[in-house]
Amino acid sequence: MNKPALATVFLVVMIDLLGFGIVLPLLPFYAQEFAASAVTIGLLYSVYSFMQLIFSPIWGSLSDRIGRRPIMLLSTFGAVLAYIIFGLAETLGVLFFSRIIAGVMGGNISTAQAYIADVTDKENRAKGMGLIGAAFGIGFVVGPASATLLIHSSFHDFVGSIGLIEFADWMRTNKFALPGFFAAFLSFCSFLMVLLKLPETVDTSKEKPAGMSRPSVFTPRFWRQLSKQKSTTSRGFLIPLIIGFFLLSFGESSLYSAFPLFAEQELNLTAEQVGIQFFYIGIVAVIIQGFLIKPLTNRFAEEKIFLVGNVLMILGLASIPLAADTFQLAMALCLMAVGKSLNTPTITSLISQEAEEEHVGAVMGTAQGMSGLGRMIGPTWGGALFAVYFGIPFVATAAIVGGTLWIGWSLVRTSPTA
Repeated sequence: MNKPALATVFLVVMIDLLGFGIVLPLLPFYAQEFAASAVTIGLLYSVYSFMQLIFSPIWGSLSDRIGRRPIMLLSTFGAVLAYIIFGLAETLGVLFFSRIIAGVMGGNISTAQAYIADVTDKENRAKGMGLIGAAFGIGFVVGPASATLLIHSSFHDFVGSIGLIEFADWMRTNKFALPGFFAAFLSFCSFLMVLLKLPETVDTSKEKPAGMSRPSVFTPRFWRQLSKQKSTTSRGFLIPLIIGFFLLSFGESSLYSAFPLFAEQELNLTAEQVGIQFFYIGIVAVIIQGFLIKPLTNRFAEEKIFLVGNVLMILGLASIPLAADTFQLAMALCLMAVGKSLNTPTITSLISQEAEEEHVGAVMGTAQGMSGLGRMIGPTWGGALFAVYFGIPFVATAAIVGGTLWIGWSLVRTSPTA
């Protein structure tokens, strides 16, 4: 296991996701500056995931051919441009354009996962993938907190009090510009780390086998090609695992719309209290994926951890509408977060093990694209079902995510070590 390379790719992804975490919670409020409707705000989130669905497999396939570094350089620099456009947006159309660019260039996560697969062996693969999850957790904890600071009037007053009066006035007038520019700065730091510190792991001098160049996930030919990208140790679970990744992302993202509505209407929680609940989820992800996944995978087979994670996630989702107070809600969310923190690094590890070495990037890009599709559908699904009855989105989503239990159980049955 190449620890220096793992540390570098973790820092690259974490810094980039800090910028993502800064911008994400501000989108609804920024869009309302341009009189955007609730549907339009939802589309701002969905268009990013839709672009990822299309382009993640493309970037992954290219990373197999031209190397991981060029794609990570392109994606991190693309994020810089997207966040600058975000900060400069003066119309809703420009704001949409920034999200489209961010989605198109969002190939760094899947390429980072392929990079981790390159520098880890089977025994350490889940730990390496857990670093991506930990980076997500840190990004979603520190990012929103930074966004709150950057737009808060007390911060503007402080800046003015140290003599930067014109800058403070500019921040008050352009409330969402500084967070966008700060996110761009973070992504530029990520770009520099890739440029200066990240070694290439793909031997680009070798002739690459044909397959999955210029892929489109909307064609049967793409999925036929994907099913052939199997390693010598593959058990034939590549497509089911990718579908499982979609279901898990769909289940998690359904919370984005349904959970705040439930917390507000049924438990009378404020926006700040809802934010604290999301903070707990991020902390759980950091602890488990950053520190506990390694000792767990040393003791238990990845297939078993994946299955247990699915069970806990489903139970957590289904128990959310049963919560009668803030403590019970926190316990349900914690159960779900523990499950998601267990099954995410193990499923990405298992997917990478199913893939042929020459096509790891393409396969991880496809998995990330399908995850994006889940994140695109989930919020709309959750909001629509909540309008029918507050408990339906959580129970129905848990039932759908239950499909991953068959995948996990089948993996356990066929594993020589489980």
